[in-house]
Amino acid sequence: MIVRDRPSALQLFFVLRGSILGRIRGVLLANILLAVLVTVAHRALASHNAVLVSTIPFTLMGLPLAIFLGFRNSACYDRFWEARKLWGELLLRSRNLARQAMHLIDLPAPVADPRDLTDVRVRLVLRALAFSISLKQLLRDQPADPTALEGLLLPAEHEALGRARNRPATLMMAMGADLALCRRVGQLDSLREVQMDSTLSALTAAAASCERIKNTPLPFSYALLLHRTAYLYCFLLPFGIVDAIGLMTPLVVAIVAYTFFGLDTLGDEIEEPFGIQANDLALDAICRGIEIDLREALGDPAPPPALQPVDYLLL
Repeated sequence: MIVRDRPSALQLFFVLRGSILGRIRGVLLANILLAVLVTVAHRALASHNAVLVSTIPFTLMGLPLAIFLGFRNSACYDRFWEARKLWGELLLRSRNLARQAMHLIDLPAPVADPRDLTDVRVRLVLRALAFSISLKQLLRDQPADPTALEGLLLPAEHEALGRARNRPATLMMAMGADLALCRRVGQLDSLREVQMDSTLSALTAAAASCERIKNTPLPFSYALLLHRTAYLYCFLLPFGIVDAIGLMTPLVVAIVAYTFFGLDTLGDEIEEPFGIQANDLALDAICRGIEIDLREALGDPAPPPALQPVDYLLL
């Protein structure tokens, strides 16, 4: 995801990174080339009573097409924004779990080593970090990366996680088992166990909602209809306006085609918010933020540094 200061009015015309232009430049250039050919042919055949298309069909089609593209983009942005809220919920619940683990579990001494996994408090907090990293990998269809979870899990647990189909669910089961163990040995009473279990349930619910977004795209037939209509409209447009505006036809077609092709492609891009494209969610940065908060809660003297805005450009 790109996070940057808003460019000036002049810079807006030259910003390429994060722009949709890179994905539509091929079809846009083809559309402009067709408009140039139609304009040249119209001038060459002006005295031969060439058959032209009236502007009326384009007037009737243009407004509904723009409205439907707007509706589709709104639906896609709703998915993007819901995904962002869910990851905000993951950040909040991870902080809550760290606070609860550090202060509700009755142990005689504070955490001596923020990386000592034999301490159940450290194990719960670092497992919450592993949960967010594993969820990110699951949503991006990435294979398990042993280095990403290094130092966050016990060796046996790390090995078992590599064989799991749903790694976040496996980690959550292990966290539930630790809560049950704390309850049995008297480190948690029933009330505090319920409070911590509610936090784990909220983490599970947020992860399941993210999986729902990933596994339920917008209906293909709806997107296909808009794709076809936008392409037909833009490629037929030069024939409808060349008689009215003449040499300005390629310029007008370029502006209209950029708008319609751009809206169409932008909807495709933000419909899947968990990818690694420039306008997708910055899941790496969010996981880094969770790691910083959780390691600081454990008293780690050297948590990783926060990402600066320029770092987002590299994600």
